[in-house]
Amino acid sequence: MPKNGRTVMADSNELAAVVAQSEATGFDLFGDNREVVAMRVAGELLDLSRTVNAGTTVEPVLISSEDGLNILRHSCTHVMAQAVQDIFPDVNLGIGPFITDGFYYDFGNIEAVTPELLKEIEKRMKRIIKSNQRFVRRDISEEDARVELANQPYKLELVTTKGNGAEGASVEVGAGGLTMYDNVDRDGNCIWTDLCRGPHLPSTKLIGNGFALTKFSSAYWKGDQANDQLQRIYGTAWPTKEELVAYQERLAEAAKRDHRKLGAELDLFSFPEELGAGLPVFHPKGGIIRRVMEDYVRQAHIENGFQYVATPHISKEDLFHTSGHLPYYADGMFPPMDDDGQQYYLKAMNCPMHNLIFRSRGRSYRELPLRLFEFGTVYRNEKSGVLQGLTRVRMITQDDSHCYVMPEQAPAEIKHLLGFITKLLSDFGLHDYYLELSTRDEDGKKKDKFIGTDEQWENATNILRQCAEESGLEWVPDPGGAAFYGPKISIQAKDALGRTWQMSTIQYDFNQPERFGLEYTAPDGTHQRPVMIHAAKFGSIERFFGILVEHYAGAFPAWLAPEQVRLVPVAEAFDDYCKDVCNQLRARGVRAEVDLSDDRFGKKIRNATKDKIPFTLIAGGDDVDAGAVSFRYRGGYQENQVPVAEAVDRIVAAIESRRNDDCLPEGVDA
Repeated sequence: MPKNGRTVMADSNELAAVVAQSEATGFDLFGDNREVVAMRVAGELLDLSRTVNAGTTVEPVLISSEDGLNILRHSCTHVMAQAVQDIFPDVNLGIGPFITDGFYYDFGNIEAVTPELLKEIEKRMKRIIKSNQRFVRRDISEEDARVELANQPYKLELVTTKGNGAEGASVEVGAGGLTMYDNVDRDGNCIWTDLCRGPHLPSTKLIGNGFALTKFSSAYWKGDQANDQLQRIYGTAWPTKEELVAYQERLAEAAKRDHRKLGAELDLFSFPEELGAGLPVFHPKGGIIRRVMEDYVRQAHIENGFQYVATPHISKEDLFHTSGHLPYYADGMFPPMDDDGQQYYLKAMNCPMHNLIFRSRGRSYRELPLRLFEFGTVYRNEKSGVLQGLTRVRMITQDDSHCYVMPEQAPAEIKHLLGFITKLLSDFGLHDYYLELSTRDEDGKKKDKFIGTDEQWENATNILRQCAEESGLEWVPDPGGAAFYGPKISIQAKDALGRTWQMSTIQYDFNQPERFGLEYTAPDGTHQRPVMIHAAKFGSIERFFGILVEHYAGAFPAWLAPEQVRLVPVAEAFDDYCKDVCNQLRARGVRAEVDLSDDRFGKKIRNATKDKIPFTLIAGGDDVDAGAVSFRYRGGYQENQVPVAEAVDRIVAAIESRRNDDCLPEGVDA
């Protein structure tokens, strides 16, 4: 018989085991592999201590896998809660789920968390981890759970409601029967216990030293402001100390690149309190970048067969009833304005008005695809808690398009849009992306969120899936993420730090053409219903702008930079010479400025570096005598005595090339 009573086979590049004896635990199957922290049986994650029957195929869960990391992080929440209860015996325990890259736990009836308290909790956690407590699962009836948790009001509420209404509560309760997890010491004594569905690591020791507590905040029980205010403590956990350090370094780099910070430092945009949350204003330098973005995408739309339109910012409410946005999207719209009893809404989308343009006269199949495009500013009533700089705002400027096609034209149109979008992303320096296909939830539990028949949804979803598969790009499913009127493809792009951002979307809409009664005359003379395809290439100008700031850390490529060249005279005597060179650059369309400030020469150079100027041209006596400049690239590389005409040509060529690097000469390392 093979070791531990198992036979082994390859499965998804990992080892899976088939139980060859009457029954076995996960420890029997994988106990010799310390990287395995749980197992998956028939799709369900289980503790290694659980027993499985003969003939069962069991997959190991490695700590480095997504599921393994989640189990590690959720196990950390139990250790943290135990440490907090050591300090505050009367604490009321809330919920403690894993989240992206970390975890949190909510606590009631404790002091306000401070940095000093955070350090004390972390110190106690290290002692618990070192003590090598085992996580031991036990089933419990609802009646016994109420007795055992009599002093824990939030846990009692979860037992009664099975977690309904509490964000993250499925980690505590889940489906099926209730379970408790005891932290058991080496002598078999239960040190601490919590209501949880698991699974967990075999022991606390496997957490090691790859964890850290990161921050704290206030939170409301179940996310409802009418409920108790709790203290929420966040942390992160990784399989090794080295991975923790790498993560912390990524966070530090992300903080340096934060577009809100750089937006202020580079004088690009601001959020005046007088305007209200989520409403940015773009300063002159930010306005230049925005104009370059708009000029690019406007020309790209023209080249791709789109026609420019413009629509109002407000409309009578009946329009949004017709489109279906009221009541399906009412929470995302600002409250209406009243005009002598007539309700008007700020538009949260452009599509209803584009439908009116299509419907304004008869349409023939010969006009299709009909591609309408506008820079439309829409307004969405985002909750203040989710607003985040330019990446989540209430004023959204979309390069919004709607393509009206015959049903048989839809696949080709979607592929055309995918090509348009992927070229745009690459042109702006975002080369790593994949597709996400958002559909109705597969189990059909939330069909009331969506308009349309099962047949319409199936047909639309199949078309988008086929286009995703034929694109050659990686794609992933997103069940339940569709718009209420149809499925969509979103393009997920990675920035310079490897973070993923949702960018452009392509949405297949069979509902609005029907609701607006849109028709075209088919070749046989009959009136047919078109399909409508929504697409926003940037997604929104504001969001894309913010992502670009972080992607380039504010060091925009020359073609996109608000100030492409700065001329720095070594002394005041060379001001006029620099002005003349500046005029030559401007005559070629280059955005150039001369630093005529009273700062010393060295500070002027430092300022150009701080402002992330792509090219700095320096002029002193030798340069003037030679009709040249010293040519300094962003990053510090410098060539002296470059003739002015050559310097101008070099800069113009770099800008026209639309290169997304620092445009250093060939053979020079960045």
